Amino acid sequence: MQKFFTKIPHLTGIYQNTSTGNFVSSKRIKGKLYQKSFNSLKEAKDWRQNFQPKSSFSTLKDVWTCMQDLHFPTLSLSTINIWNRRFILLQDLEHFPMNEITPSLITSWIIEKVSFYKNESYQDSRGHAGRCNLNNELNLLVTIFNWYKQSDLFEKEALTLTCPVKRKHREQGFIKPIPDRRKNITLDHTLLFLEELKPLYKDLATLQFYCAARIGEVAGLQWSCVDFKNKRMIIKHTCLWDNSSKLFTTLKNFPKNKENRPVFITQEILEILQRRAAFRLPGNNFVFHVDGRPLNYGTIQVNYRNAQRKSGIPHTGTHILRHGMAKLARKVGGGLDAVVAMTGHKDLKLANHYSKCDEEDQKVISEKIMDHIRLSKYAQFENFENVVSLGNFKKK
Repeated sequence: MQKFFTKIPHLTGIYQNTSTGNFVSSKRIKGKLYQKSFNSLKEAKDWRQNFQPKSSFSTLKDVWTCMQDLHFPTLSLSTINIWNRRFILLQDLEHFPMNEITPSLITSWIIEKVSFYKNESYQDSRGHAGRCNLNNELNLLVTIFNWYKQSDLFEKEALTLTCPVKRKHREQGFIKPIPDRRKNITLDHTLLFLEELKPLYKDLATLQFYCAARIGEVAGLQWSCVDFKNKRMIIKHTCLWDNSSKLFTTLKNFPKNKENRPVFITQEILEILQRRAAFRLPGNNFVFHVDGRPLNYGTIQVNYRNAQRKSGIPHTGTHILRHGMAKLARKVGGGLDAVVAMTGHKDLKLANHYSKCDEEDQKVISEKIMDHIRLSKYAQFENFENVVSLGNFKKK
């Protein structure tokens, strides 16, 4: 270096080529030497001050883009929309290489977000709809890391990395308690709700309940999947609605878990299908429609909400009927196998989630326990007449 280059006084790592007059800036990072030639001294100084070597690891944004290209086509549209919404907060981390997304970095990100969402101005503007925690975003980050680790595309660089999301992060991401929302609608409440619906939507909701189906699966039910002779129908299609307008867009040829699900046509289901057969139109394969047009999600929502309000039940949404039948199946069938048979879940954890114990179960068990205690007390006092007083015994 000294033979062909002259060191620039008072500037570390910068030399001038004695032959060409160019300036060479050098910088050693983690034991590795980086060099670059420039025409001016200013460029050489700026480079040495700001240069950072490009990481050999892909950034979070790189991985997310690959997930969208390779993994998203296997997901349902609703899942894609949910993930895209959840990734908005993670965009603050997307420029970091995957190896630099450490537990401490996630902690800093959480502190910043929690501080914002706990701000009084935000809480006042959102009311009950204010954010409660960062669990959804953390779950998505775990999903991204798991896909990154399993992908052949990132096999070498991901080999030594572990997921940086720790249990403590969910505790750190707490903002406020989650509002009390009852999902497992009881049979009594279901019947009250159904009575307040108009005929078309009453049949739709009743069939949804009997089949423990997603609303899109029932709205997308096709006559070609109904076999009256063998008392069998297939949950095979599902309606897709626009995420913003909630209008029908297309009919997907498979349900959310991509597996067709057979349903036995009971007498109650048969009566619904027979009523709908009176509205069947030539060339139209939809069981549920309005003048041949598939149902829009917004219209379904309006009818469900009105009926829920009129019936006075403490439940909202279109998914409660699937939860309610899952719970009823577990109660009648006695286990998760019965839940899976009705809902078609592949994962027992999900089947358990849909049918887990709730406030109504606690009430029933509490009453049974108290009945047992009452009987025990009664039996105890009933036998007192046979007990000899210790005082009387001593007198004798």
